[in-house]
Amino acid sequence: EQHMQQQERMERKGIKVLSLFFIVRVANYTAPDGMIKRIFDEEFEQIKGRSAFYAELSAEEVREAYFAEKKPKKGETSGEAIDTSSRTVEEREAERAAFELIMRQKERLLSFEEKKCFIFAHSALKEGWDNPNVFQICTLNQTVSEIKKRQEIGRGLRLPVNQQGERVFDEEVNLLSVIANESYQSYAANLQSE
Repeated sequence: EQHMQQQERMERKGIKVLSLFFIVRVANYTAPDGMIKRIFDEEFEQIKGRSAFYAELSAEEVREAYFAEKKPKKGETSGEAIDTSSRTVEEREAERAAFELIMRQKERLLSFEEKKCFIFAHSALKEGWDNPNVFQICTLNQTVSEIKKRQEIGRGLRLPVNQQGERVFDEEVNLLSVIANESYQSYAANLQSE
């Protein structure tokens, strides 16, 4: 709901809204009965009619996930993707396409033509992902490390860009919502007061 309301406000300004979800276990999203994906899909389908921007879209059209590869061990040439056992060729291709969209094709991801706007990640986005239009961060994980919390919140602390690729310097636009668990809530409050 927060995302949809924000997109309604930002559409007039030509800004596409992204939301970033940090999850604990990749399997909670990737498994055939993955709880996080299932709950997201159910909730999205239930409330999408409240938003003209999303009313005609399916949950599958608006969500994407990218999960990091494990680093290769000494002597190995490449790492293996997290939770890749029993992955099909189609699933691996979808994973490559997700990587391209999320990590490399920023302009496409920020375009209204691209429907993907809810991004699910485990730890892949700590480094190397710099996207300016994250307006919501939802922490479905238990982050203990202050550095990791700073990295996660940092994904949303960038000036957004509009459809012309111009940075938007408007204090009423440049707001980050952190939907957090209790430990994260107190951390975010302390960070805010700093």
